[in-house]
Amino acid sequence: MTDPVGKIPSELDQLPDRDTEETAEWAASLDAVTKAAGPHRAAYLMRRTLQHAEGAGLALPKLLETDYVNTIPTSAEPSVTEFGGDEEMERKITAWNRWNAAAMVTRGSKHGVGGHIATFASAAWLYETGFNHFFQGKEADGSGDQLYIQGHAAPGIYARAFLDGRLNEGHLDNFRQESGGNGLPSYPHPRRLPWLWEFPTVSMGLGPLSAIYQARFNRYLTNRSIKDVSASHVWAFLGDGEMDEPESTAALALAAREGLDNLTFVINCNLQRLDGPVRANFKIVQELEAQFRGAGWNVVKSLWGNAWDELFALDTTGALVRRLREVPDAQVQTYQTRDAAYIRQDFFGKDPALVAMAQLLSDDKILECFHLSRGGHEPRKVYAAYKAALEFKGAPTVILAQTVKGFTLGEGFASKNANHQMKKLTTDEFKNMRDLLELPISDAQFVDGQVPYGHPGADSPEVRYLQERRAALGGPAPARRTHPLAPLPAPADKAFAAFDKGSGSQSMATTMAFVRLIKDLIRDKETGKRWVPIVPDEARTFGMESLFPSLGIYSPKGQTYEPVDRDQLMYYKEAVNGQILNEGITEAGSMADFIAASTAYSTHGEAMIPFYIFYSMFGWQRTADQMWQLGDQLGRGFLVGATAGRTTLTGEGLQHADGHSPVIAATNPAALTYDPAFAYEVAVIVKEGLRRMYGEAAEGEDQNVFYYLTVYNEPMPQPAKPSGIDEGIVKGLYRFNTAESAGLDLPANASRIQLLSSGTAIHWALEAQKLLAAEWGVAADVWSATSWTELRRDALEADAALLRGEEQVPYLRKALEGIDSPVLAVSDYMRQVPDQIAQWVEQDYTSLGADGFGLSDTRDAARRHFGVDAQSIVVAALAQLARRGEVQATAVKEARERYGL
Repeated sequence: MTDPVGKIPSELDQLPDRDTEETAEWAASLDAVTKAAGPHRAAYLMRRTLQHAEGAGLALPKLLETDYVNTIPTSAEPSVTEFGGDEEMERKITAWNRWNAAAMVTRGSKHGVGGHIATFASAAWLYETGFNHFFQGKEADGSGDQLYIQGHAAPGIYARAFLDGRLNEGHLDNFRQESGGNGLPSYPHPRRLPWLWEFPTVSMGLGPLSAIYQARFNRYLTNRSIKDVSASHVWAFLGDGEMDEPESTAALALAAREGLDNLTFVINCNLQRLDGPVRANFKIVQELEAQFRGAGWNVVKSLWGNAWDELFALDTTGALVRRLREVPDAQVQTYQTRDAAYIRQDFFGKDPALVAMAQLLSDDKILECFHLSRGGHEPRKVYAAYKAALEFKGAPTVILAQTVKGFTLGEGFASKNANHQMKKLTTDEFKNMRDLLELPISDAQFVDGQVPYGHPGADSPEVRYLQERRAALGGPAPARRTHPLAPLPAPADKAFAAFDKGSGSQSMATTMAFVRLIKDLIRDKETGKRWVPIVPDEARTFGMESLFPSLGIYSPKGQTYEPVDRDQLMYYKEAVNGQILNEGITEAGSMADFIAASTAYSTHGEAMIPFYIFYSMFGWQRTADQMWQLGDQLGRGFLVGATAGRTTLTGEGLQHADGHSPVIAATNPAALTYDPAFAYEVAVIVKEGLRRMYGEAAEGEDQNVFYYLTVYNEPMPQPAKPSGIDEGIVKGLYRFNTAESAGLDLPANASRIQLLSSGTAIHWALEAQKLLAAEWGVAADVWSATSWTELRRDALEADAALLRGEEQVPYLRKALEGIDSPVLAVSDYMRQVPDQIAQWVEQDYTSLGADGFGLSDTRDAARRHFGVDAQSIVVAALAQLARRGEVQATAVKEARERYGL
């Protein structure tokens, strides 16, 4: 309800006003200022009052946007003494880097490999200022700072590594030409250039998300007393267009909530995406400021260079600030390419006060401001922003630095919509760039029209300065280090052997078997503290609640409340040194946790053993891009797809029924995918994974892999472990039993079939084995196919070896050697999963699988629907034998009718 004068109702109306007369006086004062001095003056006074209140410690909500001006005024920037560097020397270094980045891409363009020039051209000072003054190297504590480099700026980083001697001309000429073994990857890629790059970032959106969780994991390591990395700072360099990716902003609230002041985002706001403006009709800087402030971040805007100071000093009416707020980004981009007359008319001509201001400005001054003067292009302003970020405590900082995309590359590049796709400069454009950057490169060095690389010499003042600055900051950056870590001691066999005897009459799901195994391994005195359990909520679904009181759930605040279940044995316990990362409903955040933990062996020289357990349907399907990132970053650990399979999760239906995660996982070369059937198989696989990734790896064995295990929520009897099968479990296949060893009554000379099965499907195969013997007189041997994918990869390697002239027999063929009966494969996944091995099976081969969409029903009904239950296996086996003439064709029809298929 409005008051008598028709004012809009306010939330303050429900609070008592102890002095309405005083309140009215304040409102009247504001009205008077507005009437006498204008709305700009009134708004200015209100802003000043709010600033004062904040400085005085009054609890007031912050404004989400500030004016379109710099956060740090020129007068507050560091002096020459405080800057502590040689600005002219840094200008020369930056000029060489700009030149060589453009030269490298241009020279490579003749091979048609592409490359990007314009992004680094805009961001050059954002990097150079950090490298010379802020980014800590790894030589001090082995950790240093973590740098997430914007992917399209990679040529500039290569150019700097060339200047400091870490790369040579041969490397630069092999940009994007890696097959010869001496090339440079197009973007930051640890697997391709493992001594330089730490973090793959060009799958845009994953860099900012990972940076947040890396900063958070740094705190985790410190709080758990694994290693004090409180001196490490995480810097994420991002593009304003990249912020459109939902992952880019998915965890902003977490970073603020946990007070990650060890994290800084540097967003290069050149107002352009890869193809056109970011916010053509709006203002991306203001949008991002509001978004980050609303999430609780500290925001520093560095928009305008020093040339603008004169204009702001003339803005006594606020007309300039108002105009800057209303001009859309695409128009700002246009101003950068137009002459002074156009800018006078279109920008200044909209307001009489601005017309008067423009009369005081020369054309050269206008062009300097609108063409050149940006906060991201002036090292003192960048320095001030970085310094403010490091000094701010209690929250992460985002720096919004305005730049020009294609800066210094000439009129053909700067601010043009197509500049992301432009791969080369002409000779004349390079010569103009040379003159602008004042580089000592002569025309004679352009041989046959090819641009030369430029280098001042290994002992030049520029190179000495660069190297001295990096030495003072702890060594070269970016840099990845693989620390000489001793292998982790293997846990005692007792934990793994606990499943060898089986479960007797008790039923146990393999999900529970895995959790029990991990619970025992975490008790290990040597390695237990290095396990990092990660779960995206629903820990109780996976039976992990027993870990809560013993390990604690990590929280930087500890537990500031009394949990509702405190009187229960398995109460919800949070702790500053908690070991479990219970992330809430975010698979993307959990994967980012996993990546940070799985690469701690390199980032911090501390081997951590993460396991991330999740609904298998919501793993690879939802976050497969991050799983590629994990492989790119050479991560190690265990991904566990729980409640796996298309038919085991009763009642949940289509969106929860995973029939395909092993197919997606098979596409990732770093993923070792297993579908274990029994608890003892889980134990053997985890033991092997610990050896390979963290222990004594065999010669030529790649340790930089991760394991994907599918486990089920269907309680089943767990059999005792047969002897001599460990190799088969690891390689992907072993014979679990034969019809004879199963004690089945069979006629003499019974027809025989081999049933290959994985995961929970082995139980249907075992039931089918009994039906085939008892009702059809057919002998079936049952095999456990623990990894269809590893069988396929081994076979592919054998094929490749043959092409090299080497004799190599696939393990699959060795395992099935001498068998002349047909093979029927079945799993709880689409047929494509077992069909991975089909071409290497010399016997007659067919398969069954759960193809199509999932559905809600009982397990039995779902299996009958997909044709993978025991009776369906029997019919498929009889049909296969009938085609070979080994059973009567009528048996197939009879079986279908008997089982109601």
